[in-house]
Amino acid sequence: MNCNNCGTPNPAGAMYCTKCGAPLPNTRSFCQRCNRYYTDNTQYCPQCGGQTVQDNFANNAYGDQPKDWLTTLLLCIFIGGLGVHRFYCGKIGTGVLWLLTGGVFGIGWLVDVIMIACGSFTDNYGRPLANRQ
Repeated sequence: MNCNNCGTPNPAGAMYCTKCGAPLPNTRSFCQRCNRYYTDNTQYCPQCGGQTVQDNFANNAYGDQPKDWLTTLLLCIFIGGLGVHRFYCGKIGTGVLWLLTGGVFGIGWLVDVIMIACGSFTDNYGRPLANRQ
């Protein structure tokens, strides 16, 4: 995607230009609490009042929605040593590392369980996991 400001080509999924820092086209807001998208760059969701994050991922390979928090947590707890939760979230490189090292000898697996449970684990695009209820 090329920047409208300076014309620099940017990697897929980037929200800001790597050269000038200008927001890239199709940036929108995503409410982390109610999983709604808004075309304007609002900071708070008009529906539930939850804080939003900027999202520019309409054309990603994994679909338009962030990955599910509970699914990721369960995958990590039960087969996290094989890195399946990382493959699910699109983190292929570290998924292979987890697969070959048994979750980096169990330490990386434990860190991932804690990060997912606390809500700080993200997908390969940096989006927080969606807590669908």
